[in-house]
Amino acid sequence: MAGASQETPQSGMNLLLGTVLLLLLLPDVAEGRDSCSGLPRGDEHGECCRAGLEQQSPGSSSLVFHPTQRCPELWHSRSRACVCLRERWLRLLQSGLHSQLAGLQTLLLNVSRAVTRDVLIAFSPTEGPSRLNSTEKGKAGKIHLPRGIFRSLSSQTVRVVVTVLNIQQLGMFKEINQTAQVLDNTVVGITVGESSISGLQEPVQLTFPHGELPQGVTPRCVFWDASKGQAGGWRSSGCDTQPGDKGTVCSCDHLTFFTLLLSPALDGSTARDLMAVATAGCGVAMAFSIFTMAFCIFIRCRFRLEDTVRTNLGLHLNLMGSLLLLNLAFLLSTGLAGRVPSSTCRALGGLTHYCLLCCFTWTALEGCQLYLLFVKVLGTYIHHYLAKLCLLGWGFPALVVGVAGALGSYGKYHIQTKDHQTIAHLCWITSKHLLVHYITNCGYFGVIFLFNMAVFGVVTHKSCSLQGTGAVQGHSKPWKVALVAAGLFCLLGATWALAFLTYGISSAAVLHLFTILNSLQGIFIFIWLVVLYYPKTKESTGSLSYIIRHDKTTTGSQD
Repeated sequence: MAGASQETPQSGMNLLLGTVLLLLLLPDVAEGRDSCSGLPRGDEHGECCRAGLEQQSPGSSSLVFHPTQRCPELWHSRSRACVCLRERWLRLLQSGLHSQLAGLQTLLLNVSRAVTRDVLIAFSPTEGPSRLNSTEKGKAGKIHLPRGIFRSLSSQTVRVVVTVLNIQQLGMFKEINQTAQVLDNTVVGITVGESSISGLQEPVQLTFPHGELPQGVTPRCVFWDASKGQAGGWRSSGCDTQPGDKGTVCSCDHLTFFTLLLSPALDGSTARDLMAVATAGCGVAMAFSIFTMAFCIFIRCRFRLEDTVRTNLGLHLNLMGSLLLLNLAFLLSTGLAGRVPSSTCRALGGLTHYCLLCCFTWTALEGCQLYLLFVKVLGTYIHHYLAKLCLLGWGFPALVVGVAGALGSYGKYHIQTKDHQTIAHLCWITSKHLLVHYITNCGYFGVIFLFNMAVFGVVTHKSCSLQGTGAVQGHSKPWKVALVAAGLFCLLGATWALAFLTYGISSAAVLHLFTILNSLQGIFIFIWLVVLYYPKTKESTGSLSYIIRHDKTTTGSQD
């Protein structure tokens, strides 16, 4: 009939939900466990999403619930009425009395306290939870409840409720400003007995199956904390995440509602901002790399210097050359990745990787040279020392890249947003060979960083010791000390270590900082070299060459 209102499946589901909530309401109030009984009446009665909750008469234990359409206010508001309804929801889900609701699937078990084996339960977003034998294998998720949980309880028989929820259908378990995605929109709730269980010595394990995750996405095991923020949110405390190729294992020391959050890749605007900053930063870094190389050549050719200083300048020259090539290779890789054949992209990926490894290697050689100057002060003379360093600095990365290329590690790499939209192409190590990236880049630089930071500590200690003895008066002004420290920090590649911090909630800010500081690396080194190496009419007693010579004299006199 035209104009007549038609009841949709969604409104029917909400009506059923309201009825179940109403039925669940009365026993809670009768037992004195209901936080809604204190809601005010009259004009100030509690209301959430047009669902009124108020006492029918003073002293009455019965409440009236008026179901209406779903509303985000239920999971975002801090009003007492919404808090009341959220508490009802959680108790409803934990009770196992909701098997008729769409999006909820439940398994009820009675487990003996004297159970001799751990309880295994399978679950999937479509089929829900089911009891699993220890010999069964499949692609579904798995819950492993250790038998120690049941032995610690007083009851002889314990009721276990496992609930699998589709939060997209139910419109729940979503915190305010949530950017991470819930795997398959699936949340798993586990309840054992009537009391809350936490602080387990042997954790409960949940295995969330998944295929290859999108690039830039990090899995994280979390649970729902109703006390977080305004209206609850996800927390990871007490849960350990063990990602794998076919699934992620969550080990948690308590029982509640769990899920696997996929921490997002960069959103589109942030990613585009980073690409713009990186592109501009590469241009700035290339310019100052050229300035620094020209300065080193000018000093080496114009002035008569000690062999040690000439070697140092040669090292700086090669380091800046590797930085120049790295920035150039990055610009070529990002600019041509989407427009060149796959063979050319593989070559560009290998070139970019080679330049990066050269940069890391020359950073390590800078640290070795500082170690020889400040620790092995009276070292022996090495014939063609700089030439041998060049062979190592440029040759070793070529060997590594050759092996990686033989394994087919290079190709097109896509940078995606959290919506899986590709915003940039890059010729780099492909996602199928990320182990090559972790070993040759992360692992290699990690070792170099630890060594160089140890050298930095030794150099700082030596310099402070000479300052304390009064042998060095130069560069005593705070800004000069800070400048020298910043230059030395960049020289040893410390800014690259920020790459290890580009995970978690602060990843966007750290990525911006990483991009900016590495773009300014060439500037810091240029200023540092000008301050330390530009000849004065009278040699400064705070210069690097003076500190080294004074240390040699001191060590020689002690011998």
